[in-house]
Amino acid sequence: MTETGGQEQSRWITTVIMSTALQNHEISTILQRQQHRVRYSDSVETGSVIFSLSVSSIGVAFILSDIQDLLMTGEEEFSQRIQKFMSIHRNSFLVLSAALHGPEEWNVMFRIQKRFLGSNLRIIPVHNSAETVKLMLTIAKITSKPQADDIRYKMAITKAQIIENSPVWKMLQEYQLQCN
Repeated sequence: MTETGGQEQSRWITTVIMSTALQNHEISTILQRQQHRVRYSDSVETGSVIFSLSVSSIGVAFILSDIQDLLMTGEEEFSQRIQKFMSIHRNSFLVLSAALHGPEEWNVMFRIQKRFLGSNLRIIPVHNSAETVKLMLTIAKITSKPQADDIRYKMAITKAQIIENSPVWKMLQEYQLQCN
């Protein structure tokens, strides 16, 4: 446990299932340095990272792709991989990496978004491995059971406080009293 700003925080450690193709990838190294338990599997889609300890029984899954690799392999083959990935993982994210997101990269992302519009796929652009790991851990953590319940509780309390202190709500209550 570490002390920050007078509050104790515990490190969140989880098990991550990764495609064997990512075994020597910088993302794997970063996760292991942060003491996450990394397991490799040939049975998951190439380039995928799966956090199974989340609210849904399926977990949260990310498929990593470099935009330059995508431009070289072709979008049709890539779309088929994404379709297969989405059919397996309900909470699916496509993490598109590019050092610089210029017009060509944004155009690729737009075409992918257009193709999968209305699906359960969320597309997130990133610049580097450190950013990718931070993003994945944040999403996995906030969807994990204790944190998700805590967030829902805090949102319900906040909503109740907003309604209670709302001038519109007070005006409606006064109007209701006048009508009785």
